[in-house]
Amino acid sequence: MRLSRILAILACLLGAPAPTPALADQAENARGAALSLLSAIDSLADARQATDQVAALTSAIQAHESGLSALRAGLRDATLRETTVNRLLERQQVEVSRLLGAMMAVERIEGPAMLVHPQGPLATARAGMMMADLAPAMQARAQQIGQLARELADLRGLREVAIQTLDIGLVSLQNARAELSQAMADRRELPPRVAEDETRMLVLLESVRTLEELATGLAERPAGMSANLPVFEAVRGRLPLPVVGGILHRAGEADAAGIVRPGLVIATEPGALVVSPWHGSVRYRGPLLTYGNVVLIEPGEGWLIVLAGLDTVYPRVGEVLAQGDALGLMPGAERAGDEFVRTDPVAGRSETLYLELRENGQAIDPADWFDLSE
Repeated sequence: MRLSRILAILACLLGAPAPTPALADQAENARGAALSLLSAIDSLADARQATDQVAALTSAIQAHESGLSALRAGLRDATLRETTVNRLLERQQVEVSRLLGAMMAVERIEGPAMLVHPQGPLATARAGMMMADLAPAMQARAQQIGQLARELADLRGLREVAIQTLDIGLVSLQNARAELSQAMADRRELPPRVAEDETRMLVLLESVRTLEELATGLAERPAGMSANLPVFEAVRGRLPLPVVGGILHRAGEADAAGIVRPGLVIATEPGALVVSPWHGSVRYRGPLLTYGNVVLIEPGEGWLIVLAGLDTVYPRVGEVLAQGDALGLMPGAERAGDEFVRTDPVAGRSETLYLELRENGQAIDPADWFDLSE
């Protein structure tokens, strides 16, 4: 990361002239998101020196992803506005052409000819009045075109700076993810705090045909760590989502293939970081059927949080997690900043994380427990 490039972008963001009134909201939102992202990039240097590198890198990655998400939203709004302004300019240009044609037609009636208008003196007077009306209308149109042209230039400048910031943020994020994976690999191997019977687990895995059967099988023999964990029931309705993304399907909603699931399907960016939404012990981690890598967390006796669709998984079975601990990364790789100049907020979120919540083996609607307000 070249410091000079970051400083140049900061100068653009802080020293840019005041935008046109119509652009003020988009500009302010995009600038705020860009500054937040640049702050996250700066925090990565501190994370490298932190005593607990894993926790510091996890926080830095979350800040990166939140900043990138906000900046993409601002860029999307600016792109939509740019399209609208282009259309308005085209309409104004058509109207100006019409007005010019009318003015030229009136001006061709010169001197005495005005007094012998084919339709008489009244028509002559009307032609004069029309000429007097056309001039102010023409001036008003010119002012509108000038304002739209300035706004269009502001939008294009904003987009250019936003794309540069996105590119820098994506490179920094990729570095942070790689460093987190290395830090997780370098951790001292500590014995698991919750021992699983490996033989029974293998028998269970060989017998299950669905994610539900695995969750039910694990629920029948809880890990017994709930007494040492914060009370899970106390956070109903306030649990954060485990990944930065948007809800694609809620519990009970059919997907494009007509499949109905009892959990949430969350659309995420490629390579997004997944964290533990609450404290709990890892009951299972690894591939399962067609679900990709699955992590099952027991946040309290009788409860299971199911997360499916990860690529990289960090914790081991039996490890006790705190809220916000890194679980792993989603599949895929981020793309360049200019590929995010799009109007569909879901278009770049090409990966999906499945989130399910179970109580005593029964699926519970996660919407009652997780904060879905954002």
